[in-house]
Parts: sequence; structure tokens; C-alpha cells
Amino acid sequence: MAKKRGFLAELNRQAQLSAKRREQEAKKAAQQQAAAHRQAEQAARQADRADSQLLRANAAEMKNAEKEAKRLEDVAMQADVDSRNEDIAVAYEEIDGILSATLDVDDYVDLEDLRRTAEHPPFEPGPLGSPSLPPPPFVAPPEPQFVPPEGAPKGLSGALGGKKKYAAVLAEAQVGFNAQHDAWRAEVAALPARTEQANAQHQAVENDRRQRLVAAQTAYEAECAQREAEVAESNQQLDQLIANLGYEVEDAIQEYVSIVLGNSIYPDSFPVEHDFEFDSANRELTLRVSVPAPSDVPSTKAFKYTKSSGEITEVALSQKEQKDRYAGAVAATALRTLHEVFEADRVGRIQTISLTVGTEALDVATGKMAQTPFIAVATDRPTFEGIDLTNVVPLATLEHLKALVSKNPFGLVGIDLSKGVRG
Repeated sequence: MAKKRGFLAELNRQAQLSAKRREQEAKKAAQQQAAAHRQAEQAARQADRADSQLLRANAAEMKNAEKEAKRLEDVAMQADVDSRNEDIAVAYEEIDGILSATLDVDDYVDLEDLRRTAEHPPFEPGPLGSPSLPPPPFVAPPEPQFVPPEGAPKGLSGALGGKKKYAAVLAEAQVGFNAQHDAWRAEVAALPARTEQANAQHQAVENDRRQRLVAAQTAYEAECAQREAEVAESNQQLDQLIANLGYEVEDAIQEYVSIVLGNSIYPDSFPVEHDFEFDSANRELTLRVSVPAPSDVPSTKAFKYTKSSGEITEVALSQKEQKDRYAGAVAATALRTLHEVFEADRVGRIQTISLTVGTEALDVATGKMAQTPFIAVATDRPTFEGIDLTNVVPLATLEHLKALVSKNPFGLVGIDLSKGVRG
């Protein structure tokens, strides 16, 4: 059996899963389930506030506060229950609709839709894209000017020795000015060196920025080249697949089937896997479908909140409901798989399908995991295409196709395949 999906099939499978997740999220947000969740959160917040108020309440308010806190707790718990029940209802609706979900979908895959185009995010250099500002110019301070000290002697004061004293003050002022002027000249003389040093530092910062910008640009271009190479490889494989499919190469037909079945997304609560192999000589596809074990399928009928105990309890589906739903899902899976393969193969490369549906579960006799077959059916294209699946009961259709069908798949009662699918 061909267990591993090819590169293109896996690529397409992941795209389909992502699309389904987006669809589920949008649907969930639009349904009452989202409202129930919001109500539960709101009620929980109200309950928290009531608890806080309860702590602050005095004796006279205590009884009313306790009553309100209990009421809000009941509202929150009931909202939680409603949300869980909505989840269950959606899950069962999806399981019960396994066959109908595919009938309005054209399962044919135009391989050209898988052709890819490289998409590159814009280059974002960030701070590296902005040059650093040059240092501001150094401006020489104004040249100091000598200002003679006040108090120059005049008239009689000069004759009485004032001139000598002033001369001493003037000489001292001149010495101070000379020192100040020498300092100014030194500062002015140092300006070219300071300017050169600041410019050199700025240039070093700019050189480092440019180097890192070039490195970032180079890394970005390498990432773009890698994306381009991956897309080119993918498209080359696609071209090869299209060409080989035209020549009906066996591996190409199997790859196409893998893509088709990869598009078939089942409910999260009922995941399905396919193994298959194509025999080009007989134009027959041998297909094995694995469904979840009965124990892995939801069995809860509803959740119920009991106010008196403050507990949420689970009400289980009856054994009959579980058996009927599981048997119906297994039968629907068989027909859905046949339908999807035949519908997708418009050219008619596959003329017959030999199909088995089963599960892997614990064998109580051996204590080991074993594959238990539930359905075996072989049909040709004309026979199956003569059936209108929109108006059938799956088990009756399988009986019409002379399929081997387990009488109790829910109880892991298998069918006898010792004589083969057509036995």
C-alpha cells in the first residue's frame, strides 16, 4: 500500500486543512456557540464580582449577597453546559453528514491550481535603512577682548600714587586676559582635530550601518532565492506530474489520487486515513480506509448542570444510538471514498475500486493492536455512477453493491476477508 503522500499531495493537504480551520473558526464565531462562550465568561466575571462583594458585605447584606453569588454561579455553569452541548451537536452533525458533505463538492482537481508563485515579504531594513545624522559643526567661541579695569586715576589721585596702584591692577588684569586669550587660541586651534575626530567616528558608525544593511539585504535576497527555488521545484514536479498523468504513468495516477483524497477533510471527531495502490494493468485502485475506533468517537449525549449539587454531569448516548451512528459513519465513509475517487477521475483511468474500511483497535484476545475490517466492497465505474447518492441509505447501497458488511462494527466485529474483497 502507498502510505506516504507525495510532495504535491502533502502540500495540497496542508492547504486544505488550513482552509478548513479558517472555515470552522468563522462558522463558530457566527453561531450561538460563540454567544454561549461570551455569556459564560460574562457570568464568570459577575460571579467573581459577587464573591468580592460578599467579602465586603456586612451581616445584614450577607444573605442577599450569598443568594446573588449562587445565582450568578448557576448562570455561569449553565452557560458552560450550553457551550459544551453546542460543541457536541456540531460534532454529531458533522459525523452524520459525512456523505452529504461531499455531494455538493466537485472532487475533480485541476492540477494547474496547484501551481505556485513565490510571494516575498517587503524588505524591512528597520533602523539600518536610515543614515545616522552627521555631527553638528564645532563653532569657535567669540574671541575674548581685553577690557581695562575701572578706576583709572585722574587728577590729584594720580599724583598721590594712584597711578602706580592702578598700573599694578592693570598689569594683573592683562595677565589674566593673556591667559584667557591663550586658552581661546588653543581651543580654536583644536577645532579642526575635534571636527576630524567626530567626522571619523560618524563615518565609522555609517560604515558599520552600511555593512549590516548589505548583510541584511543579502540575507533577504537569499531567502527570496530560497523561496523561488522551492516554488520552481514544486512547479517542476507539477509539470512532471501533469505530463506523466497524460501518459497514464502508474505513480502519477497514485499521486493524483493522493491529492484528491488529501482534499477530503473529515470531521475532527472522526478522522480518516487512506492507503491505496493502483494497478494499471487492471485499471483497479485498491484502497484501504482507516476510521477511528468506536472508543475514540464522542459518546456524550449531553451535559447537565444540577443546581442543588453545583456539579456538571455527563449523559451518555444509549448503546443503540452509539452503534447506529458509528455504523452509519463507517458506511458513509465507504461510499464517500468511492464517490470522490470516481468523480475526480474524469478521464476514467480508474475503472474499478476494491475498497476496505476498518479500524485499528485493541484485540482483547491477543492484547495487541490489530486491524479489524468492517466493510469490503468492489465496484466498477458504470455501476457506481448509476447510483444517486443524494437519496440513498448507505447500508442499503452497500448491500446493493454486494459488499461484505460487519453486523456490529461498534462491537469491533470484523468481516471475513480470507477469500478477498470479492469473496
